[in-house]
Amino acid sequence: MSPDTIICWRWRPAVGYRSKFPPESVRILRNMVKRHYDKPHRFLCVTDHPEEIDPDIETLQLWDEWGDIPSPHGGHNPSCYRRLKMFSPEAGKLFKSARWVSLDLDTVILRDVAPLWDRPEDFVMWGETDPRSWYNGSMTLMSAGARPQVWEKFNPLTSPKEAKAAGRFGSDQGWISHILGPGEAIWKPRDGVLSFRIHLKNGTLPPPQNARIIMFHGGTDPDSPRGQRIPWVKGNYK
Repeated sequence: MSPDTIICWRWRPAVGYRSKFPPESVRILRNMVKRHYDKPHRFLCVTDHPEEIDPDIETLQLWDEWGDIPSPHGGHNPSCYRRLKMFSPEAGKLFKSARWVSLDLDTVILRDVAPLWDRPEDFVMWGETDPRSWYNGSMTLMSAGARPQVWEKFNPLTSPKEAKAAGRFGSDQGWISHILGPGEAIWKPRDGVLSFRIHLKNGTLPPPQNARIIMFHGGTDPDSPRGQRIPWVKGNYK
């Protein structure tokens, strides 16, 4: 089953956060998706500053809900609890979508992603990046209404600490891992979804032949001077 919408998220980070995600990062991601996914789809940016995004890119005004919840692991880590609204009952109407892929901006797409996104499960997340959490929020495929307990059980005052106390790491991904437990469908390195930091050893290894998407979660972004010095990053991140 193919997604009808590809969603990315851009909000201004807290002062001092390591990544800036300029407006052009949205356009670059849209371009990579267009080159490597030829099924009919919308591209949607959920953002707190839609006026900064290219006018030919569809935007949705980001909500304030849960935007001020800090990461339980400290301010140097991202806080993405706003993305949990994907699991809310109104998500389908909000996104005007029955099935979507949520994709981080710090991503490099190398080749056809249809084998990753055209699959039957109602919920798939990236996995195998941290033994403390079974799922990574950099990429999620889901149908509207899937896994509503992630939204229904979340308490902004207690849930971040609860997930951390259970040994889960991350903001939204830590909570998702805590509530769902292991066993959901995941993308693995063998599927061609890899971490720049972990699987490619911060760029000291080239992408393997099966690589489709490289995620730059961590200290290096694809648009950083270090990232742009790597030929395969510069050649694809545009």
